[in-house]
Amino acid sequence: MKLLLRLVISTLAIIVAANLVPGVVVASMGTAIVVAIVLGILNTFLKPILQILALPITILTLGLFYFVVNVFIIYLAASLVDGFRVDGFISALFFGLIVSVVSAILGMFLD
Repeated sequence: MKLLLRLVISTLAIIVAANLVPGVVVASMGTAIVVAIVLGILNTFLKPILQILALPITILTLGLFYFVVNVFIIYLAASLVDGFRVDGFISALFFGLIVSVVSAILGMFLD
């Protein structure tokens, strides 16, 4: 049940972020659900590996390279999901930030 709730929260966060960030297109509610699933899988399995590999650069940039890893994950999701498009680094960066904030806020109210 908690997994389903997380999926709903992520989907809502993706819809909110897509409506707020120019350059991000989510074609439909179904696309938002698929994006939430794909981002969840990528964040669970690929992101930790990338963070470990990028650790020296992340340390040198005082943690800012973490945002580049996050943007890469979003670009990868956009390449995997039809109907999800991200135009540019800044759009992906703000999309990731808004999804994180909205997910955290909704998670606080629903947990």
